[in-house]
Formats: sequence, structure tokens, C-alpha cells
Amino acid sequence: MKKRFSVITVALLAFIINFNGVPAHAPSHITANSPKTISISFSGAFALYPLVQTWAAEYNKTHPDIRFDIQAGGAGKGLTDCLAGAVDVGMFSRELTDAEKAKGVWSIALCKDAVIPTINAKNPFLKQLQIRGVKKAEFASIFVDHSIDTWGDLLGTKDSKRINVYTRADAAGAADSWAAFFGKKQENLKGVGVSGDPGVADAVRKDINSIGYNNTLFVFDPKTGKKLPGIEVVPIDVNGNGQIDANENFYANLRIFLKAVNDGNYPSPPARNLYFLTKGKSQRKEVLDFFKWVLTDGQNFVNVAGYVPLPKNVLSDQIKKLSK
Repeated sequence: MKKRFSVITVALLAFIINFNGVPAHAPSHITANSPKTISISFSGAFALYPLVQTWAAEYNKTHPDIRFDIQAGGAGKGLTDCLAGAVDVGMFSRELTDAEKAKGVWSIALCKDAVIPTINAKNPFLKQLQIRGVKKAEFASIFVDHSIDTWGDLLGTKDSKRINVYTRADAAGAADSWAAFFGKKQENLKGVGVSGDPGVADAVRKDINSIGYNNTLFVFDPKTGKKLPGIEVVPIDVNGNGQIDANENFYANLRIFLKAVNDGNYPSPPARNLYFLTKGKSQRKEVLDFFKWVLTDGQNFVNVAGYVPLPKNVLSDQIKKLSK
């Protein structure tokens, strides 16, 4: 089958945002040019970007001398920038490989989220998909070898409308986590390559025959808990019995979905831990102080921001890493 892969350049100005100054909630007397201001820079995973923004704003309420410079750009960028010394902290959304660890990358786990398969909300086969779901092997056939190439192939009908597959063009934890669900890696995914989480979401919204995958907060609105306009979830038939059973039907709103991730009913992967990375353990006191706050007081903002807290024993292990 002819390989379909092209790269779409998507405007990410609304999402790739740089805190070139003090977060909005910082006290008004603090300025970016203040001689007492200390900067901490971050880049990386779109999955972590909204939560790190929240943490930065909250931390500034008690630490107004810290200026946060936060950029999204994908987990691959976070790792590259971290290793190059271009930023203090990388935001990361998958497990590190042994080869990456060998380069001296140090990490702490922060919380958990998930990658979710998505389609256009006006897809004419939505109701059928919500009843039957899609099996793990079927996702592999759609995203990897395109042996399922049309909606008819998937649903066992004669419909010839092609499934338009969208994947990440940039090195992304979301892509790696999604591919890992069916035993593959990001480089095995075939389709129209789009840069960034918001890029994939936008492509899915604009194409009625689309299928893609997105991090949780590019599917659900953290404030209302409802699905974002134009996006719908492709339910995963976890037990592979050809239908979505009651215990697999957890996509109605963000609260129900996060509970499924927390309880382990949503498979992992594509659920995964999220991390901060540094090149070796940072020796900067202000960075380590922020990390400790994130793992303690900062955990109060994890669930309300649309993420799943880690178990207490895991958080305790991360805090111990800071003191070693």
C-alpha cells in the first residue's frame, strides 16, 4: 500500500507560549528586569504545559522572585533542550529509554495523564463506533500498516470512504505512548504528519473522515469537563469482545475519564506518567525548591487542572530522589 506521509506546518501561537516575563498572577511590583528576579526555563511536552503554567502562577504567589520561562514544543524538544543546556528543565511525557538515561538525564515523576484516540465530532459513523469501539489490533491496522484503510474495512460494510490518519510529525511522547499501546514506536505510525498536539486536534476538527490521537487536555476542557468542540473520542474496546461494555464506557466527561485512568480501567499505555528532566541532577537551589513544592503543595492543583495524581508511595520516592 502506498505510504502516505506529509508534514503540515500548523500555527501554534496560541499554544507554544513563552513566559517572557512574570506570570499573570505574580505581584505587580515584580518585573522581568528586577535585579532580584531568578529565572527558571522549561521546554517540552504539550501534555505538561497547561499544568506547569498553573504551578508557576501558584508558586509565584509565595515566591514572587521567580520568573518562569515556559515553552511547549513536544517531549523530543524538551529532551534535546535539556541535554543541550538550552533550558533548566525539560517537560517529558513518556518513559526514558536506557540510551537516554545513559546520556545523564535525571528525572522525577509528577503526575499522570493519557493519550486518547480522536475523530471528528461529525463523523457519520460515530454512533456505530461508540457502540462497538475499536480493538487494539484494529488501531494497529489503521495507524501502522493501513490494512484497515476505509470505514467499511473497519465496520464490515461496503463503505469506501477512506480513513484519513493524522499523526505527530515532531518527536512526541503522545505519539510514542499511543504507538506503545499496540506494541509499536512513533516511527512506525503512518499518516499525515502534523506538528504539535494542537495541530493534530485542529486537523481532526477540519476533516470529517479523520482519526488521530491527543493528550487529555486537547480532548476535554478542564474547566467544564466537557469534550472540546469538534472532537470526539474513539472508544477503546479494551477486552476485545466487539462492543463497549459498561466498564469501558468512561468518556462522558473529564471527571469520569480521569477516574478510569486512576483506577487502571483505561489501559497504560496510552496512559502514562509525566516527568521533569534535567541534565544530571540540578544543583540550583531554586530549581530543587520548586520541584519539592510541585511534589508536595503543588499536588493540590493536579486533579483540578485535569490530571491524575500519582500514588503517595510514588510521590514519596520522588521526594527522596531530591534529597540524594
